[in-house]
Amino acid sequence: MLRRYPDVGEPLACEPITKGLLNHGYRVSTTSGSYFLKHHLDKKHLDDPSGERAAIVRQHRATQRLKSLGVPVVPPLTDARGETVTVIGERCYALHPWVDGLHRVGAQLTLAQSRRLGALLGAVHTGLEQVMAPRDGPHPADPPGRPGHPSPDTADTFALIDDLLDAARGQDGRGAPRDAFDELAVHRLVERRALLEQHAHRRPPTPDGPATGWVHGDFHPLNLLYRDADPVAIVDWDRLDVQPRAEEAVRAAAIFFVRPAGELDLAKVRAYARAYRRAAGAGTAELAAAVHRVWWERLNDFWILRWRYRLDDRRADPQFPAVSALAVWWTREYEAVCAAFTE
Repeated sequence: MLRRYPDVGEPLACEPITKGLLNHGYRVSTTSGSYFLKHHLDKKHLDDPSGERAAIVRQHRATQRLKSLGVPVVPPLTDARGETVTVIGERCYALHPWVDGLHRVGAQLTLAQSRRLGALLGAVHTGLEQVMAPRDGPHPADPPGRPGHPSPDTADTFALIDDLLDAARGQDGRGAPRDAFDELAVHRLVERRALLEQHAHRRPPTPDGPATGWVHGDFHPLNLLYRDADPVAIVDWDRLDVQPRAEEAVRAAAIFFVRPAGELDLAKVRAYARAYRRAAGAGTAELAAAVHRVWWERLNDFWILRWRYRLDDRRADPQFPAVSALAVWWTREYEAVCAAFTE
């Protein structure tokens, strides 16, 4: 693959990147420097490699245009043919400059840095609005008349809870010995079912016209690199998509600013949200609706348990205590959380 890039030098070493749950990436050292080799894993296009390649090219063009606006991104290198995607055996790869930096969670951010984080995400959303339209046309998955984004249905969630409870209690026939994680899973599943029964009437309606736009799609600490106090690179644009923008802002805050016990640092959330609203031009009503929809989404979501019990994948297990506690705390402190995002 490196032969396609005339200026990157001869390969010296290739080391896999271990951080992250879903991506395959490598640090490639050559006689001219270091590079990040990304293996794109887009399951949506397994039956259509050309569709996968087109989606990746769209991501690459977005980052190239965002960089011209001053957004801290790292577009891929262009090969000798002027292309940014290399397909080898139906697998798609891209080569990026290597960026030295560290990941920072909300506990490591000051109030000023929290404000800067909100302003950065707002700049991403407004920048994408400029660079993705009208040159790219409508999103391929967003034809005229596409319905809104429906909220989770409690009937489906109750069925999932019953299934996961059987697995956590060892009643699914797997025969695996139970451990402390299984005990916590049972407790949280029973607790969540009671909360959903109590709050079922608060399910958000499918919005007729949410404030949608192109979003990063996966804005969280492992996809943002810092150098000292400054963010220097937003990475992993695989989920670039058309979504309700304010919901991405709320989801990101719920990841960045969650404490180990499952509470949000509301002072930092408030600083972040104010900066986001100013940068994105988002109103308080838009943020309030997003808070409600993301809260409901979290109340119905058990992705970590699905990974563990349905896929036998335990990589996300360490996140479960805080993530599961957050849904309970958020329900109890709903008004305070909403105020932090809107005041």
